[in-house]
Amino acid sequence: MRLLIALALILALTHLAPAADLTAGAAAADITPPRGCPMAGYYSARGAEGTHDPLLAKVLVLEKDGTRVALVALDLITTTRGLVEESRALIEKQTGIPGKNVMISATHSHTGPVLWDGTPLSDAVGGGQKIARDYLKELPAKIADAVKTADAARKPAKVSFAAGREDGLAFNRRFHMTDGSVGWNPGKKNPKIVRPAGPTDPAVPVVYVETVDGKPIATYVNFAMHLDTVGGLYYSADYPFTLARSLAAVKGDDMVTLFTTGTCGDINHINVESAAPQKGHGEAARIGTRLGAEVLRTYEKLKPAADGPLRVSSELVELSPAPVSADELAAAKLVIADVQAGTKPAPKFLDQVQAFKAVDVAGRLGKPRTVEVQVISLGDDLAWVSLPGEIFVDLGLAIKMGSPFRQTMIAELANGSIGYVPTRVAYSQGNYEVVSARCAEGCGEQLVDAALRQLRAQFKK
Repeated sequence: MRLLIALALILALTHLAPAADLTAGAAAADITPPRGCPMAGYYSARGAEGTHDPLLAKVLVLEKDGTRVALVALDLITTTRGLVEESRALIEKQTGIPGKNVMISATHSHTGPVLWDGTPLSDAVGGGQKIARDYLKELPAKIADAVKTADAARKPAKVSFAAGREDGLAFNRRFHMTDGSVGWNPGKKNPKIVRPAGPTDPAVPVVYVETVDGKPIATYVNFAMHLDTVGGLYYSADYPFTLARSLAAVKGDDMVTLFTTGTCGDINHINVESAAPQKGHGEAARIGTRLGAEVLRTYEKLKPAADGPLRVSSELVELSPAPVSADELAAAKLVIADVQAGTKPAPKFLDQVQAFKAVDVAGRLGKPRTVEVQVISLGDDLAWVSLPGEIFVDLGLAIKMGSPFRQTMIAELANGSIGYVPTRVAYSQGNYEVVSARCAEGCGEQLVDAALRQLRAQFKK
């Protein structure tokens, strides 16, 4: 009996012991555009007047048993497929890390540059200007340099993880209204609000990476909430800036904090039950500080990640385009003509949203959009999932519920983006995100299926 107990104890300790052959390195690089670059996030052109805080590319490189992966988080509105492919090619050339092993996501800051993708909307907000196109042309090299620096900094490391919970920051921004409709951002203290039309995801998963002698390397934080708290005409990383500063004050400036945005296509920071204003750098600082406090509490619950392999897979998924009729396309062209001419009064906001969606979808001539869903996992404990757009929270929760890994983190706007991806239920409810969606009903559920197939396959290996 004693022998059996001893063997069981040895097996348990072996399972919990950090992998001695794991190495990790992290880096951050400034990717702030020059003053005057068109800014992203809205349906109107505006040029940056300066920098409040720098936009960064943050990188964590992990290596185990010869397999290397790179997790990249950009303080930008989105990622484009072209940006990802060019960056991956340079990364592979400069470091030997296979491009397919690189996950590149954006935090969705609305106070960064437009990333031109050839669509009418990116043209309308200034993405086709020389300053914007020059910035985008230089960006892959900056991302690759950051990955190269992180890779060169790799040291024997140990990884631990835990999940915190923050219930008071994020709110579903779609509401059932007294007239039976579903409203979008209906305003604070609106008496016509009945209840939220969907949930939130309050989980704050944390992955902490340190050297074998306990020196901080990186903290990876994931949270499902839109980044649109700052506004204005100055570059800013929004609330992840304060989050990183808060953690650096405790762990040291050498530690890199990577923040990735969870599935928050229908989630933002606006509490409609409060009349208090929620905009500006003060609001971003409040959110970042509070989120940082939860990460600090979560540090106290960290557990070593069990030994196991690094695994990578990806699946290309074909998504059908949203339906657009000939009449809708004709109306859209008139609306866009009014926008371009500066007609007063300007077309209604949702009419603009529908117009830019219609011409974008029609321009594809019915061709499906091919997108990537990628999964990176470490042992049986940790999994990272990439999703290519602004994904409704229910879809992310479905992936987490179905994942066999102990902690699954979903980075949206990763490895490219197709815009909003609502649930089947939301399509019947309409309003902004549905009007904007370039993909057809059911596409979100296809992404969930692709993620779960890979998660289950990797877990069995």
